Amino acid sequence: MADQIAADDRESFDEGYAESTTTSYLSSLASDIRRGVTENGRTYASYGRTVQGIPIDEPEQDRNDLQHAKFLLLLGGKLHLAPIADDAHNILDLGTGSGIWSIDMADLHPSATITGVDVAPTMPTWVPPNVQFEIEDIEEDWLFGKSRFDFIFGRELLMAIHDWPRLIKQAYDHLKPGGYLELEMTFPKTFCEDGTLDLETSAYAESARLLFECGRKMNVPWEASLEWKEQMRAAGFVDVVETTLNIPIGRWPKDKDMKKIGTFELANIDQGLDAFLLRGFTGALQRSEAELQVLTALARKEIFDPKNHLNVKL
Repeated sequence: MADQIAADDRESFDEGYAESTTTSYLSSLASDIRRGVTENGRTYASYGRTVQGIPIDEPEQDRNDLQHAKFLLLLGGKLHLAPIADDAHNILDLGTGSGIWSIDMADLHPSATITGVDVAPTMPTWVPPNVQFEIEDIEEDWLFGKSRFDFIFGRELLMAIHDWPRLIKQAYDHLKPGGYLELEMTFPKTFCEDGTLDLETSAYAESARLLFECGRKMNVPWEASLEWKEQMRAAGFVDVVETTLNIPIGRWPKDKDMKKIGTFELANIDQGLDAFLLRGFTGALQRSEAELQVLTALARKEIFDPKNHLNVKL
Protein backbone atom coordinates (compact mmCIF):
# COMPACT_ATOMS: atom_id res chain seq x y z
CA MET A 1 0.00 0.00 0.00
CA ALA A 2 1.31 3.44 -0.86
CA ASP A 3 2.42 5.71 1.97
CA GLN A 4 -0.24 8.05 3.22
CA ILE A 5 0.16 11.62 2.02
CA ALA A 6 0.86 13.93 4.95
CA ALA A 7 -1.31 17.02 5.24
CA ASP A 8 0.12 20.52 5.45
CA ASP A 9 -1.40 21.88 8.67
CA ARG A 10 -0.58 25.41 7.50
CA GLU A 11 -3.37 25.18 4.92
CA SER A 12 -6.86 26.21 6.12
CA PHE A 13 -10.09 26.28 4.19
CA ASP A 14 -13.37 28.00 4.85
CA GLU A 15 -16.55 25.96 4.80
CA GLY A 16 -17.91 25.89 1.30
CA TYR A 17 -14.47 26.64 -0.16
CA ALA A 18 -14.80 26.82 -3.93
CA GLU A 19 -11.81 28.72 -5.30
CA SER A 20 -11.09 27.99 -8.94
CA THR A 21 -8.04 25.86 -9.69
CA THR A 22 -6.99 28.48 -12.23
CA THR A 23 -6.21 31.06 -9.54
CA SER A 24 -4.12 31.55 -6.40
CA TYR A 25 -1.71 28.70 -5.62
CA LEU A 26 -1.68 27.08 -9.08
CA SER A 27 -1.30 30.46 -10.74
CA SER A 28 1.62 31.21 -8.44
CA LEU A 29 3.29 27.91 -9.35
CA ALA A 30 2.79 28.56 -13.06
CA SER A 31 4.22 32.06 -12.64
CA ASP A 32 7.32 30.67 -10.88
CA ILE A 33 7.90 28.23 -13.75
CA ARG A 34 7.58 31.01 -16.32
CA ARG A 35 9.96 33.32 -14.44
CA GLY A 36 12.60 30.72 -13.66
CA VAL A 37 15.46 31.46 -11.27
CA THR A 38 17.92 34.32 -11.83
CA GLU A 39 21.57 33.86 -10.87
CA ASN A 40 24.48 36.10 -11.88
CA GLY A 41 22.28 37.87 -14.41
CA ARG A 42 21.15 34.66 -16.20
CA THR A 43 17.81 32.84 -15.92
CA TYR A 44 17.59 29.10 -15.23
CA ALA A 45 14.68 26.67 -15.10
CA SER A 46 12.96 26.50 -11.72
CA TYR A 47 11.12 23.26 -12.53
CA GLY A 48 12.46 19.74 -12.74
CA ARG A 49 14.29 17.10 -10.71
CA THR A 50 17.79 18.05 -11.88
CA VAL A 51 19.40 21.46 -11.29
CA GLN A 52 19.97 22.71 -14.81
CA GLY A 53 23.47 23.84 -15.75
CA ILE A 54 22.51 25.91 -18.79
CA PRO A 55 20.30 29.06 -18.80
CA ILE A 56 16.88 29.26 -20.48
CA ASP A 57 16.78 32.99 -21.20
CA GLU A 58 16.48 34.76 -24.55
CA PRO A 59 20.25 34.90 -25.31
CA GLU A 60 20.41 31.14 -24.78
CA GLN A 61 17.42 30.50 -27.07
CA ASP A 62 19.04 32.70 -29.74
CA ARG A 63 22.20 30.60 -29.42
CA ASN A 64 20.18 27.39 -29.75
CA ASP A 65 18.51 28.62 -32.94
CA LEU A 66 21.90 29.54 -34.38
CA GLN A 67 23.19 26.06 -33.58
CA HIS A 68 20.21 24.49 -35.34
CA ALA A 69 21.64 25.92 -38.55
CA LYS A 70 25.03 24.39 -37.69
CA PHE A 71 23.48 20.96 -37.22
CA LEU A 72 21.71 21.22 -40.58
CA LEU A 73 25.11 21.79 -42.20
CA LEU A 74 26.73 18.97 -40.20
CA LEU A 75 24.00 16.51 -41.21
CA GLY A 76 23.90 17.53 -44.85
CA GLY A 77 20.59 19.36 -44.58
CA LYS A 78 18.90 16.59 -42.59
CA LEU A 79 17.10 17.08 -39.28
CA HIS A 80 18.21 13.66 -38.01
CA LEU A 81 20.15 10.56 -39.04
CA ALA A 82 17.68 7.84 -38.01
CA PRO A 83 15.92 6.28 -41.05
CA ILE A 84 12.38 6.98 -39.87
CA ALA A 85 9.45 6.33 -42.19
CA ASP A 86 7.90 9.18 -44.14
CA ASP A 87 4.52 8.28 -42.66
CA ALA A 88 5.62 8.49 -39.01
CA HIS A 89 2.63 9.48 -36.89
CA ASN A 90 4.01 10.48 -33.50
CA ILE A 91 7.38 12.12 -32.85
CA LEU A 92 8.74 13.27 -29.48
CA ASP A 93 11.35 16.03 -29.09
CA LEU A 94 13.11 15.85 -25.70
CA GLY A 95 14.31 19.19 -24.35
CA THR A 96 12.81 21.14 -27.22
CA GLY A 97 14.14 24.54 -26.09
CA SER A 98 12.99 27.15 -28.59
CA GLY A 99 11.06 24.46 -30.46
CA ILE A 100 12.85 25.08 -33.73
CA TRP A 101 13.57 21.39 -34.44
CA SER A 102 9.95 20.41 -33.71
CA ILE A 103 8.65 23.11 -36.02
CA ASP A 104 10.93 22.07 -38.88
CA MET A 105 9.95 18.42 -38.36
CA ALA A 106 6.28 19.39 -38.45
CA ASP A 107 6.77 21.06 -41.83
CA LEU A 108 8.65 18.00 -43.12
CA HIS A 109 6.06 15.52 -41.77
CA PRO A 110 2.66 17.28 -42.03
CA SER A 111 0.76 14.05 -41.24
CA ALA A 112 2.67 13.51 -37.97
CA THR A 113 2.05 14.97 -34.52
CA ILE A 114 5.23 16.47 -33.09
CA THR A 115 5.34 16.80 -29.30
CA GLY A 116 8.09 18.98 -27.86
CA VAL A 117 8.74 18.86 -24.11
CA ASP A 118 10.94 20.95 -21.85
CA VAL A 119 11.20 21.99 -18.21
CA ALA A 120 10.94 25.65 -19.22
CA PRO A 121 8.28 27.52 -21.26
CA THR A 122 10.71 28.72 -23.93
CA MET A 123 8.64 27.63 -26.93
CA PRO A 124 6.80 29.99 -29.32
CA THR A 125 3.03 30.45 -29.27
CA TRP A 126 2.41 30.40 -33.02
CA VAL A 127 3.35 27.00 -34.41
CA PRO A 128 2.20 24.61 -37.15
CA PRO A 129 -1.09 22.83 -36.30
CA ASN A 130 0.66 19.47 -35.91
CA VAL A 131 3.02 20.72 -33.17
CA GLN A 132 2.22 20.67 -29.47
CA PHE A 133 4.48 21.83 -26.66
CA GLU A 134 4.33 20.65 -23.05
CA ILE A 135 6.15 21.54 -19.84
CA GLU A 136 7.51 18.20 -18.63
CA ASP A 137 10.52 16.93 -16.71
CA ILE A 138 11.76 14.02 -18.81
CA GLU A 139 13.58 12.61 -15.77
CA GLU A 140 10.24 11.92 -14.11
CA ASP A 141 7.87 9.10 -15.13
CA TRP A 142 6.50 9.84 -18.59
CA LEU A 143 2.74 10.24 -18.80
CA PHE A 144 2.61 9.34 -22.48
CA GLY A 145 1.17 5.97 -23.41
CA LYS A 146 3.62 3.10 -23.87
CA SER A 147 4.58 2.14 -27.45
CA ARG A 148 3.25 5.48 -28.72
CA PHE A 149 6.07 7.13 -30.67
CA ASP A 150 7.66 6.30 -34.01
CA PHE A 151 10.68 8.49 -33.27
CA ILE A 152 12.14 10.08 -30.11
CA PHE A 153 14.82 12.72 -30.53
CA GLY A 154 17.06 14.55 -28.06
CA ARG A 155 19.77 17.04 -28.96
CA GLU A 156 22.28 18.88 -26.77
CA LEU A 157 20.66 18.04 -23.42
CA LEU A 158 23.69 19.73 -21.90
CA MET A 159 24.13 19.47 -18.13
CA ALA A 160 20.45 18.56 -17.81
CA ILE A 161 20.18 14.79 -17.29
CA HIS A 162 21.21 12.95 -14.15
CA ASP A 163 20.10 9.39 -14.95
CA TRP A 164 20.74 8.56 -18.62
CA PRO A 165 20.03 4.80 -18.38
CA ARG A 166 16.57 5.55 -16.94
CA LEU A 167 15.85 8.11 -19.65
CA ILE A 168 16.94 5.72 -22.40
CA LYS A 169 14.81 2.90 -20.94
CA GLN A 170 11.77 5.18 -20.81
CA ALA A 171 12.33 6.08 -24.45
CA TYR A 172 12.53 2.39 -25.35
CA ASP A 173 9.28 1.66 -23.53
CA HIS A 174 7.46 4.51 -25.26
CA LEU A 175 8.58 3.67 -28.80
CA LYS A 176 6.49 1.55 -31.12
CA PRO A 177 8.12 -1.69 -32.32
CA GLY A 178 10.60 -0.65 -35.00
CA GLY A 179 10.79 2.93 -33.68
CA TYR A 180 14.00 4.91 -33.29
CA LEU A 181 15.72 6.90 -30.56
CA GLU A 182 18.35 9.44 -31.62
CA LEU A 183 20.51 11.34 -29.13
CA GLU A 184 23.04 13.99 -30.15
CA MET A 185 25.50 15.83 -27.94
CA THR A 186 28.70 17.76 -28.49
CA PHE A 187 31.67 16.29 -26.60
CA PRO A 188 33.56 19.42 -25.53
CA LYS A 189 37.04 17.94 -25.19
CA THR A 190 39.46 20.17 -27.12
CA PHE A 191 41.38 18.69 -30.06
CA CYS A 192 44.21 20.24 -32.06
CA GLU A 193 45.42 17.53 -34.42
CA ASP A 194 48.05 19.66 -36.18
CA GLY A 195 49.60 21.07 -32.99
CA THR A 196 49.00 24.72 -33.87
CA LEU A 197 48.12 25.41 -30.22
CA ASP A 198 49.67 23.89 -27.11
CA LEU A 199 46.69 22.41 -25.27
CA GLU A 200 48.72 22.09 -22.07
CA THR A 201 48.80 25.89 -21.72
CA SER A 202 45.64 26.77 -23.69
CA ALA A 203 42.97 28.85 -21.90
CA TYR A 204 40.28 27.36 -24.13
CA ALA A 205 41.40 23.81 -23.32
CA GLU A 206 41.32 24.77 -19.62
CA SER A 207 37.75 26.08 -19.99
CA ALA A 208 36.77 22.75 -21.58
CA ARG A 209 38.44 20.85 -18.74
CA LEU A 210 36.44 22.92 -16.27
CA LEU A 211 33.23 22.09 -18.13
CA PHE A 212 33.88 18.42 -17.41
CA GLU A 213 34.69 19.20 -13.76
CA CYS A 214 31.50 21.24 -13.33
CA GLY A 215 29.42 18.49 -14.92
CA ARG A 216 30.82 15.85 -12.58
CA LYS A 217 30.33 18.07 -9.51
CA MET A 218 26.71 18.76 -10.53
CA ASN A 219 26.11 15.06 -11.33
CA VAL A 220 25.30 15.83 -14.98
CA PRO A 221 28.54 14.62 -16.62
CA TRP A 222 29.54 15.70 -20.11
CA GLU A 223 31.07 12.24 -20.58
CA ALA A 224 27.58 10.70 -20.58
CA SER A 225 27.42 10.36 -24.36
CA LEU A 226 30.39 7.96 -24.32
CA GLU A 227 28.16 5.39 -22.60
CA TRP A 228 24.98 5.81 -24.67
CA LYS A 229 25.71 2.93 -27.03
CA GLU A 230 25.96 0.34 -24.27
CA GLN A 231 23.08 1.90 -22.35
CA MET A 232 20.85 1.65 -25.42
CA ARG A 233 21.75 -1.99 -25.88
CA ALA A 234 21.06 -2.66 -22.19
CA ALA A 235 17.61 -1.06 -22.56
CA GLY A 236 16.74 -3.41 -25.43
CA PHE A 237 17.65 -1.45 -28.54
CA VAL A 238 19.18 -3.38 -31.45
CA ASP A 239 21.25 -2.21 -34.43
CA VAL A 240 22.62 0.68 -32.40
CA VAL A 241 24.66 3.04 -34.61
CA GLU A 242 27.18 5.53 -33.20
CA THR A 243 28.33 8.38 -35.45
CA THR A 244 31.14 10.81 -34.58
CA LEU A 245 31.52 14.09 -36.47
CA ASN A 246 34.31 16.69 -36.26
CA ILE A 247 33.31 20.28 -35.60
CA PRO A 248 35.99 22.91 -36.29
CA ILE A 249 36.09 26.05 -34.18
CA GLY A 250 36.53 29.06 -36.46
CA ARG A 251 37.00 29.81 -40.16
CA TRP A 252 40.35 28.05 -40.51
CA PRO A 253 39.23 24.94 -42.53
CA LYS A 254 39.92 24.97 -46.27
CA ASP A 255 36.71 23.12 -47.16
CA LYS A 256 33.94 25.71 -47.65
CA ASP A 257 31.27 23.67 -45.84
CA MET A 258 33.55 23.01 -42.88
CA LYS A 259 34.43 26.71 -42.86
CA LYS A 260 30.71 27.52 -42.49
CA ILE A 261 30.31 24.94 -39.73
CA GLY A 262 33.37 26.34 -37.97
CA THR A 263 31.93 29.83 -38.17
CA PHE A 264 28.71 28.68 -36.52
CA GLU A 265 30.68 26.85 -33.82
CA LEU A 266 32.80 29.95 -33.21
CA ALA A 267 29.60 31.92 -32.66
CA ASN A 268 28.28 29.13 -30.43
CA ILE A 269 31.31 29.33 -28.16
CA ASP A 270 31.51 33.11 -28.26
CA GLN A 271 27.87 33.41 -27.18
CA GLY A 272 27.71 30.38 -24.93
CA LEU A 273 31.03 29.79 -23.16
CA ASP A 274 30.20 31.92 -20.11
CA ALA A 275 26.70 30.40 -19.96
CA PHE A 276 28.06 26.84 -20.16
CA LEU A 277 30.37 27.46 -17.20
CA LEU A 278 28.73 30.17 -15.09
CA ARG A 279 26.44 28.19 -12.78
CA GLY A 280 28.86 25.34 -12.21
CA PHE A 281 31.93 27.57 -11.88
CA THR A 282 30.40 29.91 -9.29
CA GLY A 283 28.27 27.27 -7.55
CA ALA A 284 29.76 23.78 -7.73
CA LEU A 285 33.39 24.96 -7.93
CA GLN A 286 32.91 27.99 -5.64
CA ARG A 287 35.02 30.26 -7.82
CA SER A 288 34.35 33.87 -8.71
CA GLU A 289 32.57 35.27 -11.74
CA ALA A 290 35.47 37.71 -12.21
CA GLU A 291 37.91 34.79 -12.49
CA LEU A 292 35.63 33.18 -15.07
CA GLN A 293 35.53 36.37 -17.13
CA VAL A 294 39.33 36.46 -17.31
CA LEU A 295 39.50 32.81 -18.40
CA THR A 296 36.83 33.12 -21.08
CA ALA A 297 38.38 36.33 -22.43
CA LEU A 298 41.69 34.48 -22.93
CA ALA A 299 39.84 31.51 -24.44
CA ARG A 300 38.04 33.75 -26.93
CA LYS A 301 41.34 35.32 -27.98
CA GLU A 302 42.61 31.84 -28.87
CA ILE A 303 39.59 30.65 -30.83
CA PHE A 304 39.31 33.87 -32.84
CA ASP A 305 42.95 33.49 -33.97
CA PRO A 306 42.80 31.62 -37.33
CA LYS A 307 46.29 30.23 -36.69
CA ASN A 308 44.84 28.01 -33.95
CA HIS A 309 43.18 24.98 -35.54
CA LEU A 310 40.92 23.70 -32.76
CA ASN A 311 37.97 21.34 -33.00
CA VAL A 312 35.50 19.38 -30.90
CA LYS A 313 33.42 16.31 -31.75
CA LEU A 314 29.74 15.46 -31.95
